[in-house]
Amino acid sequence: MLSYWRQYLAISPFYLIFTVFSFGPVFYSLYLAFQRYDGLGTKQFVGLQQFEFLWNDPVFWLSIRNTLVIWVLSTVPTLFGALVLATLLHSVRRFKGFYRIALYVPNVTSIVAVAIFFGAVFSNDFGLVNAILGMVGIDPVPWLSDPWLIKVVIALLMTWMWTGYNMIIYLAGLQAIPQSVYEAARIDGAGPIRTFFRITVPIMRPIILFTVVVSTINGLQSFSEPQVLFASNAANQNLGGPGQAGLTTLLYFYQSAFLDNDYGYGAAIVWAFFVLIIVLVVINWRIVQRGRKS
Repeated sequence: MLSYWRQYLAISPFYLIFTVFSFGPVFYSLYLAFQRYDGLGTKQFVGLQQFEFLWNDPVFWLSIRNTLVIWVLSTVPTLFGALVLATLLHSVRRFKGFYRIALYVPNVTSIVAVAIFFGAVFSNDFGLVNAILGMVGIDPVPWLSDPWLIKVVIALLMTWMWTGYNMIIYLAGLQAIPQSVYEAARIDGAGPIRTFFRITVPIMRPIILFTVVVSTINGLQSFSEPQVLFASNAANQNLGGPGQAGLTTLLYFYQSAFLDNDYGYGAAIVWAFFVLIIVLVVINWRIVQRGRKS
């Protein structure tokens, strides 16, 4: 190994930067979870008191419920729509490159810009959606004030951003399926819908479950969407909109740590949430393993 010291030296800056700015802060946040610290005074060791308070904190459990509901409302249509779009795009003969770029563009668009756009489109008073509904005689819908509709708007935003990303993954998987499989299905008299559910979906199952795992990690980390939609800052701490209906767990962590200056409690929130994400990922992983064995 010593004979390769030049190569190790060449790649060492990456590992040094990763250790200082990523690996180190992770363990420092775990240390803070057992401390009471406001960012200026001295740290005070409190043991598991932060986690005991967390267990009895109704706002924390509200943020967990909001996060899980938004995750389900966004993940299901995202993955189903991505699979349908990938199937349609796979059968297209012309302008494939254009369609791929057009459907993938939302994923590389600034999430802040997208959230501002959605906030304007779904505005209660001057939104484009309510204007269209008014043209057909429907009363304005309180998109950004009703507790359930707030979650729907956030889920729609996430669906719009991530459908193209998952579509590209599904399209790569579809291109690996031999055409002879589909030709045999057509000979047997299978129509497009039956072919989709009886051939495409079963063959794509490992890739679908992979995207479920990735979507679990990404979907549970929703933060910028509700923060930008409801203009959350130090002067306006109404995080998550009316009734905190859009308050996600990471947004609650942001409030506790950076608005309330309770860094110890903020660290406890994010570590408890990390454990929840790990549990959900493990469940999905077991499903993947069961699918492979069968």
